[in-house]
This record gives sequence, structure tokens and C-alpha cells, in this order.
Amino acid sequence: MKVKDSVAVVTGGASGLGEATVRSLVVAGARAAILDVQEDKGNALAQELGKNAMFVKADITNGDDTQRAINKIVNCFRAISIVVNCAGVADSGKLLGKDGPLPLNQFNKVIQINLVGTINVTRLAAEQMIKNIPNEDGEKGVVINTASAAAYDGQIGQIAYSASKAGVVGMTLPLARECAAYGIRVVTIAPGIFMTPMIASMPEAVQKSLGKMVPFPQRLGKPAEYAMLVKHIIENPMLNGEVIRLDGAIRMAAK
Repeated sequence: MKVKDSVAVVTGGASGLGEATVRSLVVAGARAAILDVQEDKGNALAQELGKNAMFVKADITNGDDTQRAINKIVNCFRAISIVVNCAGVADSGKLLGKDGPLPLNQFNKVIQINLVGTINVTRLAAEQMIKNIPNEDGEKGVVINTASAAAYDGQIGQIAYSASKAGVVGMTLPLARECAAYGIRVVTIAPGIFMTPMIASMPEAVQKSLGKMVPFPQRLGKPAEYAMLVKHIIENPMLNGEVIRLDGAIRMAAK
């Protein structure tokens, strides 16, 4: 699928990996809808990027709220051809912590945002994608989800996060198989340690220590590098049903 003139929905698009993706797609000629709860950042980014970007506030764990957001995007941009699910949280917690067992609501919050939120946006966007005119390959849309290296080698304290991201990995192939009938591709990116707002808030010494864990290049990943892969996935029609680790060959230690 050509990026130019396409319409993309990017969840978590107001910061981090999502923001880099929005910027990359707009520069390449796409129109991008920033779906996020960070109203100030989302509006500022949309205003900076101009008429080819819009911000829509939405809670992706809420079906009705997300449906209203999708309807607003379609009313404005007339279609949806790309979804990039970047929204997520990385709340940590041990099974047995200092204050007792892992609170169930804390575990559920991570699952709801990272996993349920991903499928919620995907299902509603796919309903719009099937209305698109197919290209020469019969393609009508592309869905790119975000997992994590933690889906494979999660660390102590990442029970909820690893479970949520493993769920995203696990649904990639069945989603791709089902969506093939509609001309929609589904691919997942599993990033390693990237310079996101959460990492940026850590002391510089901690950031450098994390970067040294990466075999090569021995540094933190750049959000723009995630966005580069997003663009390639969109443009390469044979990428489908796959999970791509984007992690500099890191394999996380237990802690």
C-alpha cells in the first residue's frame, strides 16, 4: 500500500513511538489521526502538522468512546486505510510484593489498555477498511500492532506487561488469516528498549545502562527507527501475519 494519500489512525500518537509514526506518515503524504488521551500534546501535534493531521481524544478500552472517535475520523478524512496501535502502559508489579499479592485491578488495567485496547481499535477500524477500493493486490488496509521484547523474555515485575504483549503477539496470525479475506494485512512490531517518555524520565546513568544491554547498536532505540519500520510494513505487501523484533538483538535478563 502506498503511504501517500492514505489515512492512518495512530493510537498513542501524541508521544513516543506513536508521535514519531504520525510525523513520519504525514511527511510521506498521508493524513493521520492522533488517537490519545493526552489532549494538550495531541492538539499541539495536530496543530503543528497542519491540515493532514487531526487529534481525537478517546479511551481505547471503551467501545462506545472509540466508536465515536472512529466515526469522527471517517467524517473528516472520509476513510481509514492504516491503523498503528502504539497506545500502552508498562506498569510493573511482582506477584508477591511488599504490600502483598499483585492487585488484580493493576493487572487488569494493563491488559485492558495494551491488549483489549488494541483489538478494540482494530475491530472498529477494520469495519471501515473493508469499504475501501482495493489496490492491484486486492489490498484494502494494513494493521500494525505493537508488542514488546518482553512478550518473549519478560523480566521480574513485568507479569502484566509481558502477558498483555504476549497476547498481542498471539493474536497476530489468527487476525492476519481472518483479515486476508477482506484484503487487510496484520503485522506486529516487538520493540526492545526505546527512548520513550517513560525512559526519558529516568536518570541519564540509568538510560546509558539500559543502552549497554543492547548488543548492537549499543544504545536505546530511537522512535524514528520504529516509524521507519512502520512505513516499510505499509509499503511491503508480503509482510503479513508476522511479528518483527526491533530490538538490536537484545534478550532481556531476569531483572
